[in-house]
Amino acid sequence: MLKINKTIVLASTSPRRQNLLKQLGLNFIVHPSGIEENLSQASSPEEYVLTLSRKKAIEVAKNYNDALIISADTIVVLDGEIINKPKDPDEARQMLKKLSGKTHKVYTGFTILDTKTSKIYSDFEVTDVKFRELEDDEIEQYIATGSPFDKAGAYGIQDDYGAVFVERINGCFYNVVGFPLTKFYLAMKKFLSDD
Repeated sequence: MLKINKTIVLASTSPRRQNLLKQLGLNFIVHPSGIEENLSQASSPEEYVLTLSRKKAIEVAKNYNDALIISADTIVVLDGEIINKPKDPDEARQMLKKLSGKTHKVYTGFTILDTKTSKIYSDFEVTDVKFRELEDDEIEQYIATGSPFDKAGAYGIQDDYGAVFVERINGCFYNVVGFPLTKFYLAMKKFLSDD
């Protein structure tokens, strides 16, 4: 387990990220960054998630003198197109139809920032996700639950009906949930031991 003797701040309101950090036994407070999750000038999905996770951490860090800030950003990428969270049912429908029967990539970038020393570390994970062919009524029923609207790619692999859309994955499951738990844990161990 990680032993951290300072305030930990999660720069995210995502209940999934909160649950994953709790799995590691971490006590933390939640302080969302409030920054716009859009980065049109990013040259690659990796740059997109790394830059946004860093921006979120740096924004929240302004409020704390001695804390560890943890931030993350998750996107879905299909054929080079970045797919974020849907704004409305029509956009959710379009996203799910695009993903139907295809393999997409889920990228999550994360950042750890020590506000006392200004030490910062960022990394990312990528996972391949294969959707089965979705039926129109399945898409409509899922949209009616309201679940797609706070999720990149308009679906969740955990805890809801979106799980049955996924035929298989190649890579870290938790990355698809929204936080690459093993990679983060190892990064945090190294980050703390390097002090």
